[in-house]
Amino acid sequence: MRIFVAGATGAIGRRLVPLLIEAGHDVIGATRTPGGLDTLRALGADARQLDVFDAEAVTAAVAEAAPDVVMHQLTSLAAGNPADNARIRVEGTRNLVDAAKRAGVTRIVAQSISWAYAPGTEPAREHHPLDLDAPAPRATTIGGIRALEDAVAELPHHVILRYGTLYGPGTWFAPGGLMADKLAAGTLPANAGVSSFVHVDDAARAAVAALAWPAGPVNIVDDEPAAARVWVPVLADALKAPVPEPVEGGAGWERGADAALARSRGWQPTHRSWRTGFSAQG
Repeated sequence: MRIFVAGATGAIGRRLVPLLIEAGHDVIGATRTPGGLDTLRALGADARQLDVFDAEAVTAAVAEAAPDVVMHQLTSLAAGNPADNARIRVEGTRNLVDAAKRAGVTRIVAQSISWAYAPGTEPAREHHPLDLDAPAPRATTIGGIRALEDAVAELPHHVILRYGTLYGPGTWFAPGGLMADKLAAGTLPANAGVSSFVHVDDAARAAVAALAWPAGPVNIVDDEPAAARVWVPVLADALKAPVPEPVEGGAGWERGADAALARSRGWQPTHRSWRTGFSAQG
């Protein structure tokens, strides 16, 4: 298939592109920067520089690529600002979906998150509702996710990958990343809030597998949801950072997620737990 990858040089994208090429697909990767063009060409992909907030440019790029599938891996995470990420989920997704429609593309695989569910007492499954009544500031993130998932669902065959918290090279959890800074500053709370994780390599493998999956949302997480008071000390040890003292607290939506549906479709994470994955980030 011909696959147009938006966000092709992000943490997942740069792992996804080689996997798609290895699987025999023709890949057209979109990136914001000239340096990204060099990266994509070195990986063996055709490359386009693209501002996803420019609707006309997105329409032209997708039309020129004439893909069978659009792969949406757009994020804006560098500054750690939820509003930036919400904007790209709202505006970037809208432009990408509209461009796909105009080009006659009916298939899309899109990146979402597994911590957008409403509060609950057990790991979230795909049938559980999103946290649409969340107050600010969480409302910014949820609004972006709702807009993304609603827009993507306008295409007949849409697979929405609700990834767990990403770790591995190029993420906030890698050595020298944002979480290392937070640990050094003592601002990463080791509380009772539960998270589910997924290594970027396993996230990329799920995106390739999703090309053959039925439409709808799918949680992509590892096997061990855990409270921050459990995983934060392990991360601190892996990053050789100070280990914070456990504290009380944690929101009701911090419940983790269950990936039984993805497992039933054949996806299995290589990194089955953050316990070993954190130390293998390199």
